Amino acid sequence: MSQHINVLDMAREQLAVAANLLELDKGLHDVLAQPMRQMIVHFPVVLDNGEVQVFEGYRVQHNASRGPTKGGIRYHPDVDLSETSALAMWMTWKCAVVNIPYGGAKGSVKVDTKQLTKRELEKLTRRYVTEISTMIGERSDIPAPDIGTNAQVMAWVMDTVSMQKGYTVPGCVTGKPIELGGSEGRTEATGRGVVVTMEEAAKVMNMDLGKAKVIVQGFGNVGSTAAKLAEESGATVVGVSDAVGGIYNPNGLPVHDLFYRYSGRDGGIREYKDAEQVTNAEILELPCDVLIPAAIAAQLTKENATKVKAKLIVEGANGPTTPEADHILSDKGVLVVPDILANAGGVVVSYFEWVQDLQNFFWEENEVNNKLTRIMRHSFAAVEAGMRAHKTDMRTAALIIGVKRVADATIRRGIFP
Repeated sequence: MSQHINVLDMAREQLAVAANLLELDKGLHDVLAQPMRQMIVHFPVVLDNGEVQVFEGYRVQHNASRGPTKGGIRYHPDVDLSETSALAMWMTWKCAVVNIPYGGAKGSVKVDTKQLTKRELEKLTRRYVTEISTMIGERSDIPAPDIGTNAQVMAWVMDTVSMQKGYTVPGCVTGKPIELGGSEGRTEATGRGVVVTMEEAAKVMNMDLGKAKVIVQGFGNVGSTAAKLAEESGATVVGVSDAVGGIYNPNGLPVHDLFYRYSGRDGGIREYKDAEQVTNAEILELPCDVLIPAAIAAQLTKENATKVKAKLIVEGANGPTTPEADHILSDKGVLVVPDILANAGGVVVSYFEWVQDLQNFFWEENEVNNKLTRIMRHSFAAVEAGMRAHKTDMRTAALIIGVKRVADATIRRGIFP
């Protein structure tokens, strides 16, 4: 996270643009600009060496007008309440843009998971979930994986909630292992959604993906899946980066090999030698047709947006582009497919998983992927039509759709009492 950029201010600035265009009542705008509920918890964990360490965690629910809140749990040393609140707000708009019946939420714990053993990670997870247990549940607030968490962590979340209830509650969390009520296709869902929107954007731009060069910043779950699927769609992946740094080869990189042989090792993908080594900042400025920022927020800023050479940016991460960078990229004629549309595939298939859990009836992977692709294409078409109708950029068009749906639901429900 860029320390000098407040992502909550960023999120509120984006909301203000949409609220102004929608001519929202000031009181309604004020409601949407604030999270409805924030919890800060401090909890002890006994480490393997017997020491007690106190951790700080958060759970934020932004808006529940359209249904239960939904949002990932992030484990990262730099998280704070402000960032968690911004992510919860973006989740609200994201769910509304793809029209699934959720509001936005987010959870996080300030921790470097590399410093914990698996047993310590399990104890931290179970204690954190216990601390926020008054907020989460299958009909109230459903967590999912995010940076620093995975299917195993979600299994511990489900088991902890289930132990407290006295019966198994698979619908209280998504992104679980298949054998515990997880959905086929969930792991690849966010990356798959990114590539579906990339393909749709390429059609609009008359870009031949078979001749396109793609760069992916971030080689975690989203970035690696997007890179693999982009390669399968005919594009050439010329640059990728992970937490250690990046590599670039204008002739193309072997994505499959990078994922299975180099990803996750101490040296990361930079151990692959047939490429030029670059930094995470440099990789954003290298020659390519499509740039997929899939790492963390505030990566494209007013400082580097002028140097971006991509014609199309598809946001795999949440909030990777600052408002100042948006203006610069728009002036340059770069099409930016915004995060609240591009990376919504994860929450769409999380919704599918939740529905399957509530019914105890599960779908095959091709059914999940087909439903996901249909929703992503339909949502892209709606946003693209909005962009043309309002003569604005794609982010503003997506926000207009998302904010209007939430605002309409809020008005219809009224203010209690």
